[in-house]
Amino acid sequence: MDLDDFIIAVFCLVDEASPQATGGRRLRQRGPQPVLADSEVVTMEVVGAYLGLEQDTTLFAYFRRHYAHFFPALRRLHRTTFVRQAANLWWLKERLWQHVLDQIPHDPTFAIIDSFPLPVCQFARAYRCRRFRGEAAFGKDTLVRQTFYGLRVHVRLEWPGVITRFCVAPANAHELRALPALTEQTTGTLIGDRNYWSPTTAAEWQPLGVELLAPYRSAKRDPHPRWSTLLSRVRYRIDTVFGQLVDRCDIKRVWARDRWHLGNRLLRTVLMHTLAVLLNVDLGNPPLHLAQLVA
Repeated sequence: MDLDDFIIAVFCLVDEASPQATGGRRLRQRGPQPVLADSEVVTMEVVGAYLGLEQDTTLFAYFRRHYAHFFPALRRLHRTTFVRQAANLWWLKERLWQHVLDQIPHDPTFAIIDSFPLPVCQFARAYRCRRFRGEAAFGKDTLVRQTFYGLRVHVRLEWPGVITRFCVAPANAHELRALPALTEQTTGTLIGDRNYWSPTTAAEWQPLGVELLAPYRSAKRDPHPRWSTLLSRVRYRIDTVFGQLVDRCDIKRVWARDRWHLGNRLLRTVLMHTLAVLLNVDLGNPPLHLAQLVA
């Protein structure tokens, strides 16, 4: 499909799913109705995330310049009104995400967990940075082997590659601290990297029906290197998804100044990825081949 077809497909999915996702509940209890429909705003956010338009200013300008014929009310709307409405729709995006997950065939008993760093500013500005003060902390980015200042996003990925849960924690928080948020009311197998190796934690979760598997903490002293290699090959699926979120959506670039706007941006990125997987499944494409959606 081309970009026009993709926008129409996303709008139809969002518009049809919104009443079911909200259970018929009204999003606004009082005040006038917005000029732009909520489904139109969510559509522009999802398509903008797919196109890599990470800034709200860029996203608004792009659709106003190129797709005002799809969204005619956009000509009469100020940018700040659009941004405010989009941020206030975080609840709708969360419900839509969960609704779309129910339509994608996936295995809830086989999941991969991991985290990625989310710097809130450059390292040299960390001591005078005011964003997320009291929440951000110094942590280690193992990929580039550097210290950064910010947060970490912990993700649960269920096979074949859909994000079903995520949470945000300070950068210095150990991965195992996010385990309760990623495993609450779930059972099955969890695969993590070497940071999740903990026989004590695995023994604590086993009676609850959760089997935590991770390679031995030290690669040089690993008593079962072949088993660790097999786990790493399976776990590579979440690295593929992280690569899509970073390369396509530039998710590590934090423009938000508070948790509310940060959560909205993370939700729209995760919703985009989930909708893209659903469209790929409907079209018969491999679920994680996001680039095949738009020619």
